[in-house]
Amino acid sequence: MAGCQAMMTSTTSIMISSASLVALLLLGDDKTLATLPVTAVVTGTALATIPASLFMKKAGRKAGFIFGALLGIMGAVIASLSIYMGSFIGFTLGVLLVGTYTAFGNYYRFAAIDVAGPAFRSKAVSYVMAGGLIAGFLGPQIASHSKDLFLPFTYLGPYLAIIPLGLLVVLMISFVKIPSPKMEEQAAEARPLLEIISQPTAVLAILSAMIGYAGMSFVMTATPLAMIGCGLTPTDSFNVISWHVVAMYGPSFFTGSLIARYGEFKIIFIGAVLGMLCVAVALSGLAISHFWVALVLLGVSWNFMFIGGTTLLATTYRPSETAKVQGFNDFMVFGTVATASLSAGILQQTFGWDVVNMTVLPFFAVVAGIALFKIFGRRRSEVMAEGAE
Repeated sequence: MAGCQAMMTSTTSIMISSASLVALLLLGDDKTLATLPVTAVVTGTALATIPASLFMKKAGRKAGFIFGALLGIMGAVIASLSIYMGSFIGFTLGVLLVGTYTAFGNYYRFAAIDVAGPAFRSKAVSYVMAGGLIAGFLGPQIASHSKDLFLPFTYLGPYLAIIPLGLLVVLMISFVKIPSPKMEEQAAEARPLLEIISQPTAVLAILSAMIGYAGMSFVMTATPLAMIGCGLTPTDSFNVISWHVVAMYGPSFFTGSLIARYGEFKIIFIGAVLGMLCVAVALSGLAISHFWVALVLLGVSWNFMFIGGTTLLATTYRPSETAKVQGFNDFMVFGTVATASLSAGILQQTFGWDVVNMTVLPFFAVVAGIALFKIFGRRRSEVMAEGAE
C-alpha cells in the first residue's frame, strides 16, 4: 500500500511541478489559465471521490484501486498525445482523468485504517502516507530529467512516464489482500450524514484536512509561476517542489506516534501554526532560500493537518457509515483544493506572490483557533473528571 502511495504521489508531483509550465507552452499570449490543468487534476479527484467510495463499497477496495490506476494510465495517454498535438484542451482533459485515479488512490489511507483497527489507525495512516516520501524525489526528478527527451515536444517525457507508474500500481495491488467489510457491519443502522458531520470533532477533522490540503495546494500551485517570474529556472522550481513533497511525506514515519502520544488536536494545531510560519517566510523575501524554507514548512503543515484530520475523522463514524462519510470528506477536501488551485493562478498572475500568501493566512488561523479551543476543552474535562473522583 505504501508502494502504491509512492507511485500515485509521484504521478501527482509530476503534474504539479510541470502542468502549469506545459500550459505556458500550449497557451497563446494570455497566460491567465496557466494553472487550469492543475485545477483539472484536483477537479477530477473531487468529482470522483464519492463515486469511488461507493464503487469500492460494492466491488471492494482492491477492484477499486486497480480500476483507478487504469483510469490514470488512460489519462496519461491522452495528456501525452495532447502535448504532441499542441492541444491545451486535450491536455487539460487528460490530466483531469488522471485526477480521477487520485480519487481512488486517496482511499489507500482509509483501507489501512480498516485493516489496522482503532488502536493502530494513526500509525497505519502514517506508514501508508510515508510512501509519498519516495515521490518527493522520484516525481520531480522524472519531470526534470525527461522533459527534453522528445524535443521539440517539451514535457512529453514526464507524461509518458506516468504510464509505467500506473502499471506498477496495478501489479502491486494484485498481490495485496484487503479483507472485505463484514456484511453485518454494512447492514447495521447508519445515522444521517448531516448528524455525523455536525459533531464538533467531525467539523474540526474535515476543516483540518480541507484547509491543510487546500492551503498547501494554493501556495504550491503558484510557486513555479512565482519562481519563474522572479528569474529563477524551471530546475530551481523542480528542486523546491521536490523538497516540498519530501517535507509532506517524510514526517509520516513519526506523525502517527506523535498523534498516539499527544492526540489529534495538538498535532492539528501545530500543523496550522506551521502553515502560518510558511506565510511569514514567503513574505520575507524572493530568494530561492525563501521559497525552499516556505515550501518545506508548508509540507510539514500539510502532513500534520491532513493525517491528524484523517485520524480524527475515523473516530466520528461507525462501520456502516464509512463509505458516505469518507466520500463526503474527500469531496469537500478536493472540491476546496480545486477551487484553491484555480484561484491561485489567477491571483498570482494578477496580484502577485504576496497576495497569494496573505490569502491563506486567516484560514490556517481559524483551524489553529478551533484546535486550541478543543485542546483546552479536553483538558478542562479531564480536570473535572479528576475532581469528581
